[in-house]
Amino acid sequence: MRFDVVTLFPEMFSALTQWGVTGRACQQSLASVHLWNPRDFCTDPRKTVDDRAYGGGPGMVMMAKPLEDTVASIKTAHQAANIKTGPICLLAPQGERFSQKMAADILNLGNLSFICGRYEAVDQRFIDRNIDLQLSIGDFVLSGGEIPAMAMMDAVIRLIPGALGDGESATQDSFMNGLLDYPHYTRPEVYENLSVPDVLLGGHHAKIADWRRQKSLELTFRLRPDLIESARANGLLTREDEQFLRSL
Repeated sequence: MRFDVVTLFPEMFSALTQWGVTGRACQQSLASVHLWNPRDFCTDPRKTVDDRAYGGGPGMVMMAKPLEDTVASIKTAHQAANIKTGPICLLAPQGERFSQKMAADILNLGNLSFICGRYEAVDQRFIDRNIDLQLSIGDFVLSGGEIPAMAMMDAVIRLIPGALGDGESATQDSFMNGLLDYPHYTRPEVYENLSVPDVLLGGHHAKIADWRRQKSLELTFRLRPDLIESARANGLLTREDEQFLRSL
């Protein structure tokens, strides 16, 4: 999986490329992250990438040309590597809410380019001419698109076969089956007078699976009832699931 990231702060992405699961995936060439700084494509001595907004108002606006020249270089690099350029994504508050399903869809694309905005906004003409989709991680505003980009890339990379130590780990994450994950326990068996549920100690795999499914349903019902409705609409709930939910 290849990511091309347009950012004024490429150093930030060392958190993704050098540490943890994502760092190992990059070291093993399961994923690659290519960083592009728009300042490198400016021709003026000050490497100007922003200017005041027409019509007035606070804040600065990222200029179209440095960004567009950066995107053109990304496409040239893809062509040289015999890669078909995937979607170009702007991280923006008005974007569609990112989800686990989107992470899986992005992985299937093979490559994606992120535009990390900064300042007040990005010139709309650049968006109109170059952006294929806009994504957000929530209804709040950050200083730039770098943190959302890293969050999304992390979500995608952990789905790459071989990225996690156990291939089953990703398939059992929250949202993979439309529900929240069930509770997990480890040693010691008793901690501060709290015991591991007996069913997990018995070694009966069918009973453990039933308990985990019910706990997943219970947590989702209590914390994210909207996911229950979505799972129901998508046919992800069995008759036994519905019966258990009625008991709650």
